[in-house]
Amino acid sequence: MKKRILSGIQPSGQLHIGNYFGMIERMVSLQKESELFCFIANYHSLTSMSESKKLEKNTFEAFVDLLALGIETEDSTFWIQSHVPEVTELSWILSNFTSVGLMQRSTSYKDKIANGLKPNMGLFSYPVLMASDILLYQSNIVPVGKDQKQHLEMTKDIALKFNNFYGDTFVIPEAEIDKNKNLIIGIDGQKMSKSYGNTIPIFGEESQIKDQIMNITTDSAGLNDLKDTDTPLFQIFSMFLNDDELKILDDRYNTPGLKYMEVKNELFEKIIDYFSEQRKKRNELMNNPDDVVDLMKLGEEKARDIASKTLYKVKIAAGLI
Repeated sequence: MKKRILSGIQPSGQLHIGNYFGMIERMVSLQKESELFCFIANYHSLTSMSESKKLEKNTFEAFVDLLALGIETEDSTFWIQSHVPEVTELSWILSNFTSVGLMQRSTSYKDKIANGLKPNMGLFSYPVLMASDILLYQSNIVPVGKDQKQHLEMTKDIALKFNNFYGDTFVIPEAEIDKNKNLIIGIDGQKMSKSYGNTIPIFGEESQIKDQIMNITTDSAGLNDLKDTDTPLFQIFSMFLNDDELKILDDRYNTPGLKYMEVKNELFEKIIDYFSEQRKKRNELMNNPDDVVDLMKLGEEKARDIASKTLYKVKIAAGLI
């Protein structure tokens, strides 16, 4: 029996290569071997975005972007979070099985407050909604980064508490952390993140992509010096190379005469070529918005079919119907 795997992404702006190699590539590959449940987490975006038109635009484009990158509506269940009202109803029920102390221990909440987000109940109870996202679809596995592992542990804590009180209702999910996946470095050497402004967009204008590549931090090594491979330019380029190509680039770095500008130009050409088919598909989808809406409705129907059954089971257990 196939495992059910759930993953979501917030519509916070342009998708970048860190999103792709960090999560999306893996999601696409999982479609054939598992039951993939994938959603655009627009409710979660409300904790940091209050501009309605911007959120609407970002949500639509994030859906299109994932379709263009290979998420198939026939092979997976792919939907917009807010199109499935059962998720917020379950979130309220689960909040009654969630201690304030558990929420206060959330390192993500503390980090976001430290980074300038105003504290509110949406941000504080974020892990409960995330638990609802996961438990509503009886997910077996949730791929997460190391920084999100605590949220999955909270989900398990909430599910176990509910199950212990009312009997087995929820599947207890497990985290999947790719230990072989290295941190994806941004153009400045930090973790690639929109909040740092150090990303390379997948579907940006070519001029925008080139500008970001040209801004990749390099050292002051001279023309005849050997170059350090533990640097952003090499590490970003390596994600697009097979083993043989990587060996060639490594040899060039260890041979006098390498010019960083040449490597940056090669990286630009590589990225444009790597995502050429996806960019073409995205343009086709953006030019046919009615088709995209139809796919959203299909995903909504598939997701709600599962969600409504789980919520009914929960409400029966809790004496709500």
